[in-house]
Amino acid sequence: MRNKKLQEKIDQGEHLHQDFKYAINDSKKIARSLAAFANTEGGSLLVGVKDNGKIAGVSSEEEFYMIEAAAQMYCRPPVNFQVFEWQSEGKTVMEIIIPPSIEKPHKAPNKENKYLVYVRVKDQNLLANKILLEYWKAKKKNKENLFQINHAEKFLLDFLSKNESITFSQFYKKAKISRYKAERIMVSLLCMNIIKIHISEKQITYSLVSTEGSSLPSSFE
Repeated sequence: MRNKKLQEKIDQGEHLHQDFKYAINDSKKIARSLAAFANTEGGSLLVGVKDNGKIAGVSSEEEFYMIEAAAQMYCRPPVNFQVFEWQSEGKTVMEIIIPPSIEKPHKAPNKENKYLVYVRVKDQNLLANKILLEYWKAKKKNKENLFQINHAEKFLLDFLSKNESITFSQFYKKAKISRYKAERIMVSLLCMNIIKIHISEKQITYSLVSTEGSSLPSSFE
């Protein structure tokens, strides 16, 4: 018998808070998904579900131990998770629930075994950039940001008031300042919720936070 609640979750498809895994056969690869969810807003892995939403079921208990290895051995620091089992049509789907972490950033290995920081953007796991990492570090320290409107700050705010977004390289080149100074300015503006970051597969851009909404600078679109 088909589990209606599980089917409703599957019908939502893969998105910011949900990913499908047909099978777990690589703990290092799955660690990237666990870390990305923990670094962003949390989410769930539905193990035993194909990309097209078809239920295949979990093949063995070994997959749980591979997920445990991914979370404990290949995520730095380790990522917390919970397990819930769904039964549908005589098959078992394992839901791995990852809460958003207060210990972020969590790193996971890439294909070359280099540990990097991933974030969840829509239905993808993408690399975080240095500015986002510095923003997290500043927020963790509860660092106060004393903001002065100098030439570079005025240029950035004026530019974003007339344009939808700007890249980091555009900012420091157009403002004629060093990369280090540009980075400090952007981190301060992120902490003050004046700008927000947009991460995509092609590029990373920054825009003004809308006064009409409550988007956080760490939200990814």
